[in-house]
Amino acid sequence: MKELKSDETFQLIEEMIDNIEKVVIGKRETIKLTIMALLAGGHVLLEDIPGVGKTMLVRAIAKSVGAVFKRIQFTPDLLPSDLTGMSIYNQKESQFEFRPGPLMGNIVLADEINRTSPKTQSALLEGMAEGHITVDGETRNLPDPFFVLATQNPIEYEGTYTLPEAQLDRFLMKLSIGYPSPEDELEILSRMIGKEPVNEIEAVMTMDQLKDLIKQVETIYVSESIKKYIVSIVTATRNHPLIRLGISPRGTLGILKAGQACALLEQRDFIVPDDVKKIAPYVMGHRIVLNPEASYSRTRIEDIITEIIEQVKIPVSARDSVK
Repeated sequence: MKELKSDETFQLIEEMIDNIEKVVIGKRETIKLTIMALLAGGHVLLEDIPGVGKTMLVRAIAKSVGAVFKRIQFTPDLLPSDLTGMSIYNQKESQFEFRPGPLMGNIVLADEINRTSPKTQSALLEGMAEGHITVDGETRNLPDPFFVLATQNPIEYEGTYTLPEAQLDRFLMKLSIGYPSPEDELEILSRMIGKEPVNEIEAVMTMDQLKDLIKQVETIYVSESIKKYIVSIVTATRNHPLIRLGISPRGTLGILKAGQACALLEQRDFIVPDDVKKIAPYVMGHRIVLNPEASYSRTRIEDIITEIIEQVKIPVSARDSVK
């Protein structure tokens, strides 16, 4: 068996979670899943109603790691250049100079992404997928790390542009925060009257330490049996009678990467089946398209994913799960 990561690694992660939980109260599991996506090098689509703390969550993450935070409020008239930036002629220097847009940040909140045109959505999603943008024919790399948390309101549909499946596939996970419990809401009232707690939290790690954590995720060991287990789950989505569009190869890789991040947060340097079972619904849910028969019977995607995970055989031996 490989040696576990240092205690400092796990302490940093716990401090980051605790720091964010100071302002996003009672949502520890959502915080952990979002951090998993960050450490796995993926992006998150947060679908939820207004006012439950989506902006607070991403701001707290950015402050916890000392990252450059940018917020984009998506509107119908937003242009791709409003995201990427543009070249402006400097009369004094007699040359064009590049003025970077809000995509040039480490952690970007793309608020209400479904309220802007597909062309502008594509500019964001291209940057997410490629790690760079093209302005006036010149390719410019985005900062490293680069993490996007996009939000959309599941209730309002008027004046929105639905993200197609190909674009949804660019997100590693789709999450929601949900309403707080009555006890947590009382705590929110006590903490937030007359102040903005997110302004009071400080960084608990440096950007270099965050980059090191991301590199550590890449070293998490994945056995052949776990790889076969992931592929079996994915294949089941492609053969299910109620599913029209199953998980793509990008989704397969997403399950593996998110599983590695999950293992690190659980203080292990290897993936076990429970890691896959835990993160699979969040990686798979937005990638599956049901056929009309499922829609008529009001079958939920969540129920089908649960069914598949329960039916796919879990690797019997744990011997090859570690070195």
